[in-house]
Amino acid sequence: QVQLVESGGGLVQAGGSLRLSCAASRIIFSIYTMGWYRQAPGKQRELVADITTGGRTNYGDSVKDRFTISRDNAKNTVYLQMDSLKPEDTAVYLCTAGYLHWGRGTQVTVSS
Repeated sequence: QVQLVESGGGLVQAGGSLRLSCAASRIIFSIYTMGWYRQAPGKQRELVADITTGGRTNYGDSVKDRFTISRDNAKNTVYLQMDSLKPEDTAVYLCTAGYLHWGRGTQVTVSS
């Protein structure tokens, strides 16, 4: 069974940074587009960023120029570097492999 385990979430002040990691197992990691989504209470799940097998990246409008997605195929891990965090970035951040497999998420809370 595919496993995606997110880590790195926590509480941070506005303007701060966090780096999320998603470690994948039981999966041929290198063939999947990997992505990060987020879901805040009462809101729809939204794309944060994704990265193709070739390294092409795509970002949601609200995080462009602040967040950076990257992947390390040797470690079966995808990262999300989040800078200049805002209170509206508060959400559960979920990792996906190919939009077929999903992790359970990690909570990010940004205080004002």
